[in-house]
Amino acid sequence: MADVIARQGQWPNASIERIVYCTARVDAVTNPSAHQDQDVYLKALLATNSVDHIEYGNYVARVKNGLLATQDPATRRPVLTTSNWPVMVRDASGRKVPDAEFMVSYLHLEEKGSDVNVASHLIFDVTSGVVDAAVVVSNDSDLAFPIKEVRNRVPVGLINPRDGYTAGDLTGKKSDGVGNHWWWKLKPPTYLSNQLPDPAGTYTKPRGW
Repeated sequence: MADVIARQGQWPNASIERIVYCTARVDAVTNPSAHQDQDVYLKALLATNSVDHIEYGNYVARVKNGLLATQDPATRRPVLTTSNWPVMVRDASGRKVPDAEFMVSYLHLEEKGSDVNVASHLIFDVTSGVVDAAVVVSNDSDLAFPIKEVRNRVPVGLINPRDGYTAGDLTGKKSDGVGNHWWWKLKPPTYLSNQLPDPAGTYTKPRGW
């Protein structure tokens, strides 16, 4: 993270004072393997002092009903799936019903609380004077308001954890508020060159990694 901040060229001599990681435990019932992998990773973070604090939200599992759809590869918007060969719907009289829509019942896992935890820590650290600037690693548009308000008080660096589209509500101008803000995207080479040590405390990477 320090080298990323240095490369922005706008925060000379910046140092990292505190790293807060906000996440939620993967549900152990619906995905036991991911739950176990995440548990080892979180323990390794603490064992190597890679973060100062982990703030936990939670996953909520629900059964929801909705229309069956796929994602348009160009616009990334949902496209409803309708009846057509080889799957055709018939009505009570046996006649074909082309373009009929499908309702499905599905498991919905939703991470709750992480965005609120990020916003709370961000606002608390800034308003209490603990930090002179803040870096937020997120592409969650729900953080638009707190980040906008914080930019009125300290410079903010926003890092998109994916090399893709940055949520429009999180963009802005370098000169907004107190100014000296920046935006950046994490790419695969950065992830690969900033791995935890192996071993990380008493934890080792799985075979094949």
